[in-house]
Amino acid sequence: MMQLFHLSQSKDSSLQKQLREQIALAIMKGSIPLDIPLPSSRKLAEQLNIGRNTVVLAYEHLLDDGYIVARERRGYFVNPDILGGQVSASLRPTEEEYKRPDWERRFKVQPTAQTNIVKVPDWQSYEYPFVYGQFDEKIFPSVNWRECCRDAASDTALNDWASDNLDNDDPRLIEQIRTRLLPRRGVWASPQQILITVGSQQSLFMLVQLLLDQNSVLGLEEPGYVDVRNIASLHKCQIKPLAIDDGGLIVDDQLKGCDLIYTTPSHQCPTAVTMPIERRYELLNRANSDDFLIIEDDYESETNFNGKPSPALKSLDTSDRVIYIGSLSKTLAPGLRLGYVVASERLIQEARALRRLMIRHPATNNQRATAFFLERGYYDALMMNISRNYQARWNAMNRALNKYLPGSYEVPTFGGSCYWVKGPKELDALVLQKLAQKESILIEPGNVHFSQENSPKHYFRLGFSSISTDRIEPGIQKLAAIIQKACR
Repeated sequence: MMQLFHLSQSKDSSLQKQLREQIALAIMKGSIPLDIPLPSSRKLAEQLNIGRNTVVLAYEHLLDDGYIVARERRGYFVNPDILGGQVSASLRPTEEEYKRPDWERRFKVQPTAQTNIVKVPDWQSYEYPFVYGQFDEKIFPSVNWRECCRDAASDTALNDWASDNLDNDDPRLIEQIRTRLLPRRGVWASPQQILITVGSQQSLFMLVQLLLDQNSVLGLEEPGYVDVRNIASLHKCQIKPLAIDDGGLIVDDQLKGCDLIYTTPSHQCPTAVTMPIERRYELLNRANSDDFLIIEDDYESETNFNGKPSPALKSLDTSDRVIYIGSLSKTLAPGLRLGYVVASERLIQEARALRRLMIRHPATNNQRATAFFLERGYYDALMMNISRNYQARWNAMNRALNKYLPGSYEVPTFGGSCYWVKGPKELDALVLQKLAQKESILIEPGNVHFSQENSPKHYFRLGFSSISTDRIEPGIQKLAAIIQKACR
């Protein structure tokens, strides 16, 4: 029995949980015979060198959960009922009996063939992680979040969210988005105009599926957000690259012929430039005159620390042509995967029906925990903390880049959490990425954001959301030395 379990030496409660989980796994795998009693609590405690009470509590939990049964004067045995319904391993076909399909012939689309942003899984182990879109666990209010998750699991809250809600969202979260988040961007909406999504990715996928087909034209900023391009290509619509400058998307005749335009006016992705208010009005006027719709991805809208932010494009829209996408993943945690769409009530009605076919709705326990987090003011406190930390890092990045890579960048006027850097013409950022990684530096090559075949290779993105301020300058100094050596 002892050989089945390997416990890390930690708190008793953690040991008890580990032991309980490992015994349950061993039972389900059939590693513990049905006719032989489990070791006594005293014996197993001695074998594993842990407290007897830890084993007693683990056995009691397993008994309550139905994994084991107590037989008088004989001890604990595996409950045979827990194994009921499992298919016998002897029924598994041998390797020779398999006749596999030709998958390559059957695929109608192959997303794996697309060019995607690749994230290093163990980015936390690097000394200088200039990665974009990750969070800093030192900033995240884990105590407050655990409180909200605990309260979301209370009997009262559970009765609200645990039933089948079909296609409905948590009304408390909708209300917090409607009254707390959107007004900051100048956007006012009814509950019927808001839909919760599994992050902005799902928002974009549903909108492309609802609004475009093979005869439609989607206008995308160049360079731009690669996942929108990949989503659109799966739906076979025509993609039109749209030029940008230091004011974001250029509003001129290049927009003609588009049915839908995706834009990131507050933080152009990936360059981080901001569209001025005058151009926002020009874009809305063009949408009316040329009869196209606009998806406004307002990511990182609240990480502004350089003056008053421009109002969202949606807040200026008087013709219901702007579809607003917001995300809580960038501010709370990327793994939470919660976003929202604000649009015409009629569009939300169809998006809700489509979402129901996909997932019904995002997990309502997460929705309720997030609603509590917003209601209790924890989100506001988090945003102040993020802004304070990001501003220090933003300034440190500016100083370091100006010192070691002068002239390679424009300071993001709106804030955000990254810098877009233009290296020497002869630089290949893909090569730089590999060289930097050997020196414990992570960067993101920029070529993935261009749609043209012969895209420039000397751009790269440096995120600062997950790197401490004191590591920014030494990291940039080392990176500059690598660039200088690579371009000799």
